[in-house]
Amino acid sequence: MARVYRSALIHATADRVWNLIRNFDGLPQWHPAIEASEIEAGLAADQVGCVRRFRLRSGGGLLRERLLALSDRERILTYSILESPMPVVNYVATMRISPVTMGNEAFAEWWAEFDVTSGTEQEMISHIGDNVFLVGLDAVNRQLSHP
Repeated sequence: MARVYRSALIHATADRVWNLIRNFDGLPQWHPAIEASEIEAGLAADQVGCVRRFRLRSGGGLLRERLLALSDRERILTYSILESPMPVVNYVATMRISPVTMGNEAFAEWWAEFDVTSGTEQEMISHIGDNVFLVGLDAVNRQLSHP
């Protein structure tokens, strides 16, 4: 099983960062790779078990992900991939936002475990870690950074 972990210091409060990313249907508002998103079956975007369907800007690939856990108190959410153009199965990822009290910033963590169905584990770890996680965390930082 492959494991990937990325983290970043976000120049905004943990509450501001969490309020942006906790919306399971909000990827297009902060991740530059996502074109459009919707929650299936009319469920709320913070209801555990809801499924988001979204399209990538590049190539228009379709992904479906299920929200497995969400805690406002701990600022953590966990989701699984149900359908993806990436060659992965058994994919479960977690995002956690923690306050950094000195400087009133946030520490963002994003990690996942998955099995690779084609290609090498290292290629997929690098792709997800750098092109999904770090690109997303950088975009959150740019959007929310205080002057």
